[in-house]
Amino acid sequence: MTVLVDSHCHLDFPDFEVERDEIVARAREAGLVRMVTISTHVRKFDTIRAIADTYEDVFCSVGTHPHNADQELDITADDLVRLAEGDKVVAIGEAGLDYFYDKAPREAQAEGFRRHIDAARRTGLPLVIHARDADDDMARILTEETEGKGAFPFVLHCFSSGRALAETGISLGGYVSFSGILTFKKSEDIRAIAKDMPADRILVETDSPYLAPPPHRGKRNEPSYVKNTAQVLADTRGVSLDEIGMATTENFYRLFSRVTRHDG
Repeated sequence: MTVLVDSHCHLDFPDFEVERDEIVARAREAGLVRMVTISTHVRKFDTIRAIADTYEDVFCSVGTHPHNADQELDITADDLVRLAEGDKVVAIGEAGLDYFYDKAPREAQAEGFRRHIDAARRTGLPLVIHARDADDDMARILTEETEGKGAFPFVLHCFSSGRALAETGISLGGYVSFSGILTFKKSEDIRAIAKDMPADRILVETDSPYLAPPPHRGKRNEPSYVKNTAQVLADTRGVSLDEIGMATTENFYRLFSRVTRHDG
């Protein structure tokens, strides 16, 4: 069976509450060995950490989604560093910039984003970055922070941006993660980018409960469906599903270095 990981899901969301045990079980049956459930509100972190503590193969992050940035500007980098203590907390975020929905003022998004970068740099944990319709500002902040204050580990999650941002991210030492968007009929540009990314810098994810890949398009997504995205990534790059599984899993362990490796 192909070994896979889901580097980004939201198991705390209400969509999963009733059958979370079954969803995790289906993921295991599909070959997933690790899942990371991602924080969107620091104030809900206790719930997220409790889910990670419940399942041996589930880990979590701590952070504030850009949609909620203005609601949690009282949370400092020191707070993030403190909350990131513990074996099950393996990442900072998700944080970043979202100019598509603009649910929080852009200044608040940028301020929160830089705090998360500071926490990632100080902890050595990867920053899970949300970037939508903000390529220029995202590239600028990543470059400024890296060149001005030092490198930090990060992943551009659920990648749907332009080639220039992907290349900037890679040049600064980051990773690029592909979700169900990669599988959509109109995502030719994303597949072209995925084809050209270095093999040691790519990840797969679901971002579930959103963005289910075919044949589940339009339905609730879940971690087991990462296999469908991995298959499209394999086809796009001209390799086997097993090769993509091995590469993305090894990349995952390298980036999310606090995650314990699975047996076998």
